[in-house]
Amino acid sequence: MRGTFITLEGPEKSGKSTQIRLLSLALKKRGFKTLFVREPGSTKIGEKIRRILLDKKHNEMSVLTEMMLYMSARAQLVDQVIRPALEKGMIVLCDRFLDSTLAYQGFGCGLDVALIKNVGRIAIGDVEPDLTLLLDFWKSGEYLRNHKTPDRIEMRSCVFHQKVKKGYFALARREPQRIKIIRVQKDIDKTQKTIQEVVLKCLFKKSSAKKPPLRS
Repeated sequence: MRGTFITLEGPEKSGKSTQIRLLSLALKKRGFKTLFVREPGSTKIGEKIRRILLDKKHNEMSVLTEMMLYMSARAQLVDQVIRPALEKGMIVLCDRFLDSTLAYQGFGCGLDVALIKNVGRIAIGDVEPDLTLLLDFWKSGEYLRNHKTPDRIEMRSCVFHQKVKKGYFALARREPQRIKIIRVQKDIDKTQKTIQEVVLKCLFKKSSAKKPPLRS
């Protein structure tokens, strides 16, 4: 029985990592077999690629190279971790996935979205999210650059980050059944409560769909 694949998306400093970890703990307390992973990373190869991608010294990296590196880390993660976990019937929670590449390298950097999707199909195969939670939150480019330890992506212009956010909302409009927008509130727990409600609804719906129909 295939498990459930849930991804969390959003602009920089939107609270994804905090919210997905809280969600993982909440699901485990309810008895769900849950696995948390992040992109790029969660494999030895992926973590090495992550360091290359976020290193501020690599400012000569082309957008195409950047996209291909993200896809390479993703392909390794899907093959080594995500697909095996889903085949075991687990709930896999992933901090970023293909939508991030579409938003950042596509809408943000101007790389052809169709090209990204084509490469994405090769990287992820038949593994697609059952549910994507998009955190509605935004910090200015100036704020990100002045952050304590900004990475190579956070150092980009305010215009770039605005394009990324608009790109995310464009994706949500195209796939409203999969991508659910979560408005980030000042209270972390209130945001988490909304997230859990959406996730549990998805899990209940999927569980009900698997049950055989009642015989008359």
